[in-house]
Amino acid sequence: GSFKLFNTGNGGDDDESLIGMDNHCNMSWENRLYAFGACFVIGCFLSVFGTIEIWLGKYSSFAVLYTLGTIVALAGTCFLRGPMSQIKKMFDKDRLIASIVLIASIILTIVCGAVLKIAVLALVCCVVQFCAFTWYTLSYIPYARNAVKSCFSADSTRCNGNDLPLLSLN
Repeated sequence: GSFKLFNTGNGGDDDESLIGMDNHCNMSWENRLYAFGACFVIGCFLSVFGTIEIWLGKYSSFAVLYTLGTIVALAGTCFLRGPMSQIKKMFDKDRLIASIVLIASIILTIVCGAVLKIAVLALVCCVVQFCAFTWYTLSYIPYARNAVKSCFSADSTRCNGNDLPLLSLN
């Protein structure tokens, strides 16, 4: 038989079909996890290969590969929640800034690497993209952002988790 990722029931390609597809996924949870994992691994490989390209002076290849890696890894999360739910969650209050910075850095990485061919700016955009993607990802893990903040706080000499409710060492 044919493989259907989403079955909307009406066979159309209209906006209503897109909105409804979050609730009509034909993949098992196990297959969704495999698809997410595959996207994440492919995204990581693309990003690593892209990073190698910048050291070879191939700025266009770097910008495209690194950014494709980020996009593929991010797209993999759609298998876990559904595409429309994932897009809505990206712009929740807790993720809004990270999402905007991530999208801007994706665009700027392409512009600086592929269009302007300025290696230093492309690399800076790449670092910003990585940080924004990491911060965005941490927003899905309870207390993860607080743990990271406590590791880098000015009044903390070590990362001890004392300010986290589930990790308190007191």
